[in-house]
Amino acid sequence: MSKHFFGDTALLTGRSLRHIMRSPDTIITTTIMPIAFMLLFVYVFGGAISSGSGSYVNYLLPGILLITIASSISYTAFRLFMDMKSGIFERFQSMPIARSSVLWAHVLTSLVASLVSVVVVVDVALLMGFRSGAGVLAWLAIAGILILFTLALTWLAVIAGLSATTVDGASAFSYPLIFLPFISSAFVATATMPGPVRAFAENQPVTPIVNTIRDLYAQQPISTDIWIALAWCAGILIVAYALAMATYHRKIA
Repeated sequence: MSKHFFGDTALLTGRSLRHIMRSPDTIITTTIMPIAFMLLFVYVFGGAISSGSGSYVNYLLPGILLITIASSISYTAFRLFMDMKSGIFERFQSMPIARSSVLWAHVLTSLVASLVSVVVVVDVALLMGFRSGAGVLAWLAIAGILILFTLALTWLAVIAGLSATTVDGASAFSYPLIFLPFISSAFVATATMPGPVRAFAENQPVTPIVNTIRDLYAQQPISTDIWIALAWCAGILIVAYALAMATYHRKIA
């Protein structure tokens, strides 16, 4: 049964990836906004924002990467919604394939597309002066956190794609996720924020994730933020996966 599931998932993932390759504007659109934010904050606002002794592009990059991922997963909800409306799920049901492989194909496609977008944004950051002396293990840890974060948000996108009644509704859920890094330590230190805003910023998932990624590539001692970041990602992933599967089974019942 597991071999059947993995084979079906691989086949359907290949189908979704071919669609993206035939329409690379998805990747382009996903990266335009984060790159624009990075250019704006570094070259317009950067001189007025204190980020310590390091360069500001080094400071804000983790937040930009999370915005990139949040922007990318909106297309997952969109693609899933379009598949639902086109009736392709009903056709898949009549075929001898594992039902959950349809959702996993969308999730894995989202993961690949998001990571490609992240690589593009990092390349632009390098052109803007981003530098890091971190070793391979640190970068593998960063990649692991970003993958876990992407999977967590993607399963939220699956819920939106299955539940939405319009195309706009399918992708609109990502807007709060895109702007969540702005109320975190992504662009300025939380200590500079007024009380209630600071309390929110320090107790939402983006701040520990940003702090951990920043410490890893800056070769700083890792604080307890890494465990808080992992707990947030894992918790969101587990809850979102359970709700997505329940919604899916209800829709195709």
